[in-house]
Amino acid sequence: MGDIRIERPAPQVGLVRIDRPEKRNALSVALRREMIAALQALDADTEVRAIVLAGAPKVFAAGADLAEIGSATAVDMVLRDTLSLWNAIGRLQTPWVAAVRGLAFGGGFELALHADLIVAGENARFGLPEIKVGLMPGGGGTQRLLRLVGRQRTLKLLLTGDALTAADALALGIVSEVVPDDQVDAAAIALASRISAMPPLAVRQIREVVNAGADCSLDAALRLEHKSLQLLCATEDKAEGIRAFFEKRPPVFSGR
Repeated sequence: MGDIRIERPAPQVGLVRIDRPEKRNALSVALRREMIAALQALDADTEVRAIVLAGAPKVFAAGADLAEIGSATAVDMVLRDTLSLWNAIGRLQTPWVAAVRGLAFGGGFELALHADLIVAGENARFGLPEIKVGLMPGGGGTQRLLRLVGRQRTLKLLLTGDALTAADALALGIVSEVVPDDQVDAAAIALASRISAMPPLAVRQIREVVNAGADCSLDAALRLEHKSLQLLCATEDKAEGIRAFFEKRPPVFSGR
């Protein structure tokens, strides 16, 4: 693949790396399609139970490719249908971790916000600076960030275009952990490996309940949680997990 590389850094873990250094990993439409094809290929691979998405040492992704947007009309943007590309990322069934070093601006930040977990380097920076060029986020930035940090913080970031440090992002609950820059990929792979060792059906149900429940009433979300728990009680992995617990041995989960 041209700007995207697929790696297998650990058993049951796939890694997709954005590799467009000459453009600071700017998310052109072609790159997005290539990236989504790679993510979907790993998502469909039954041997992969967790995915890591990584960038370069100094930039995760610097946002949309402004060269594509500069002369684009509203009709051009409609025909590009980039919303379907973002939706494809949101529909991934395999849990995934964003490994962020350096800049994650605009679409790069929105891409990371789609991840289940974000591991950030100490010098990572996150921002949605679209307002500075007369635009606004279009990849979920207004809504995903709103659900994470609330209206006031979201509006401050969107209306000023200010960037967050990794420490700021950790304090706001945007990232799950911050590590030295040279340890980001290794930490993300280690986290993905821990997730990949868990029972896949339980992982899937937890992701579904957390993501769907966020937009439900508390009563509906609790009912969804309880029904999912009941479903997991019928799995072979539940029986194996409890059996291994009493036998004082590591469980071997089959995803059944």
